[in-house]
Formats: sequence, C-alpha cells, structure tokens
Amino acid sequence: MQDGRNETDKERLDRNLNELLGELRVIMPGVQVLFAFLLVVPFNQRFTQITPFERDVYFVTLVSTAIATAFLMAPGAIHRIQFRADDKHWIVFTGNRLAIIGFAILGVAITSAVLFTTHFVYANELAIATTVVVAVLVAILWFLIPFSRKRRIS
Repeated sequence: MQDGRNETDKERLDRNLNELLGELRVIMPGVQVLFAFLLVVPFNQRFTQITPFERDVYFVTLVSTAIATAFLMAPGAIHRIQFRADDKHWIVFTGNRLAIIGFAILGVAITSAVLFTTHFVYANELAIATTVVVAVLVAILWFLIPFSRKRRIS
C-alpha cells in the first residue's frame, strides 16, 4: 500500500501490465501506419529522384521503424507466451524496459522521417531546423520530463 492503493503485489502487477499493454495498443496503429507508408515509398515514381543522402536517411527511417515496431510489440508477445508461467513481475518489468527502448527508437524513426521528407521537399536549412525541433521536442516530452520527474520523486 505504498501509493495509497489497497492492492496486493499480484494485483499491482496485473494493473501495471494492463496499463502497459493499453498504452502500447494506443501507439501501435501510428507506428504501423508509418511503417506501411515507408514500405510503399520506394515504389513511388519520384523515389528515383532522391539524393544519396536522402536514400541513407530513408534506410535509417525504415530500419528504425521496423526495430521500434519489434520492441513495442514484444511486451504483448512476451505476455502471450509467459502469461501462465506465474512470472508476472518479469513480464511487467521486461515489457516496460522494452517499451522504453522502443519509444527511443521510434523517436529516431520519427525524426529521420521528418528529415527525409523535409530534405526532399524543402531547402537544407529548413530540413535541418525542422528536424532539430522535432528531435528536441521528442527528447523533452518523451524522456527529459518523465525521467527528471522520476528522479525528483525517488
């Protein structure tokens, strides 16, 4: 009852797992749409017009999106395989770590997608400025704020 809830350790783990899987259910459609979009981009007629730099950025974007997808889907797969093993503590804490890593890699994917698109459509300076703003925003909102808060209350 450290947080004022009247629940057992098993009930807390059940709640934590449900919250984690619920959060991942919300994020996955967006990740899947990004991945699907990236898979069809090379089949666009204008793809042959991209520069070698843009081709490299596209590769980073595609691969980081695939890796982020794997990390963000892993907690659900782990739960499905392990759910009857009475190892909920490991499932919750491992799933949480994998989700955090997945969000970090997704941040790379989103940032590189912005770089790829803005570099193709606009000038280099605007592409760099926009990419930096997006990268900083993702870093602050997804990691700096929550981790600094966690450190303050721990």
